[in-house]
Amino acid sequence: MLLSVVIPLLNEEENIPLLYDELVEVLSTLEEGYEIIFIDDGSTDKSLQFLKEIQEKDSHIVVVSFRKNFGQTAAMAAGFDYAKGDIIITMDADLQNDPHDIPKLLEQVAAGNDVVTGWRYDRKDAFINRRLPSIIANKIISKTTGVCIHDYGCTLKAFKKEVVKNIKLYGEMHRFIPAIASGMGIDFTEVKVNHRPRRFGTSKYGISRTIRVILDLITVKFLLSYATRPIQVFGFMGVVSGGIGFLIALIMTLQRQFMGTPLADRPLLLLAVVLVFIGIQFITLGLIAELQARTYHESQNKPVYHVKDVFGAEGRSARE
Repeated sequence: MLLSVVIPLLNEEENIPLLYDELVEVLSTLEEGYEIIFIDDGSTDKSLQFLKEIQEKDSHIVVVSFRKNFGQTAAMAAGFDYAKGDIIITMDADLQNDPHDIPKLLEQVAAGNDVVTGWRYDRKDAFINRRLPSIIANKIISKTTGVCIHDYGCTLKAFKKEVVKNIKLYGEMHRFIPAIASGMGIDFTEVKVNHRPRRFGTSKYGISRTIRVILDLITVKFLLSYATRPIQVFGFMGVVSGGIGFLIALIMTLQRQFMGTPLADRPLLLLAVVLVFIGIQFITLGLIAELQARTYHESQNKPVYHVKDVFGAEGRSARE
């Protein structure tokens, strides 16, 4: 079994040598073979130079260098693409994730879990601008996706290869991988991990990411619930909007016919017409989304289900 450790980084020149030494110390004691994949996300310091020097001395190292800064999600996606391991570990390069926690994650994978997420139980970050927003975000994400995890923001995670190889990442979605993968019916668990204060460099996270995370959360919720049946969300809104508009118009028509109530000076009539047209547009949008969903799945031969095991059908494919 091969283990791939994927580490995205940006301007971490002081941390790289220390992280490398710790990783080798831990990974060399494991029975699994290993590779360490560093993804340089457009660093402007000496990070890439140090990585090249390490790679020249150690064949276990793979260095992927981006042409510019594409963001952590893109770096994570590149790491998954280049990883050859049966189990993939992700972690930050800032030394706050402890490599000595890797065996804990592997134990839980060996116990049958497809995804194991780290939980920074005793987090060494400022409370107001880091921990408090994280606590709120974790509760919102857990409530929205139905996948209850204490620490979505912890990069230290372990995945079976078949999980991440079937996931395409965009935006800031790397933090939502457990939630996205839940659509496959995975088994996952959490492990309390050590979290260390940052020694060198500066944090790449801030409050500015909050809006992007919220927008991506809406996307994840839609993908989990309606990716294969978008007409049910758009059609529902269309029926509600159109129904209310039709009901208002019907009441006003009856008032005009039987009570002589004038309509020319009543804005409610315009509202009824607008609601009916909005309803038609929502339903039309749902039908277009249905066509897009079919194109999305069929053009990539993407299944609408995920099989965990098959018994008594050796050598038989699903298409036979």
